[in-house]
Amino acid sequence: MRTKATMLSLLLVMLFATSSFAIEGQQPEAIAEKMAFKLVRGVTNVATSIVEIPKQSYLTVRDRGAVGYVVGPLKGFGMGVYRLFTGLTETVFFAVPQPGYYDPMIQPEFVWEGWDAKRVEPRAQTVAVPAEPAEPAEKKGD
Repeated sequence: MRTKATMLSLLLVMLFATSSFAIEGQQPEAIAEKMAFKLVRGVTNVATSIVEIPKQSYLTVRDRGAVGYVVGPLKGFGMGVYRLFTGLTETVFFAVPQPGYYDPMIQPEFVWEGWDAKRVEPRAQTVAVPAEPAEPAEKKGD
């Protein structure tokens, strides 16, 4: 009796759950366009990943000052490797609708985007804490 109740409840859950997963399918042309754009984005990011070195050098010098001459190329090399890896991944798996629905794996999507906005948080400013006022000296003679 217990197995029949379990099987019946499992059957009911499966029956009602399948309709909740039904979504309207997209047109094949839209899917093919998104797949093609993901492939082109991946190949482009592989080809332009080396541009991350001068880009990050410029942005770091602009945002951080002289320390950017040292940190910028290192950051650019790291971002170049990351852009190369994500480009290779998008190129190989262009037919897979991940992440999201053929969304880009890296932001900004291409190396030539993201030069405008300053991306550094404002530096913490030290606030001078005023010293406690000295207590008035007791009057002598009272």
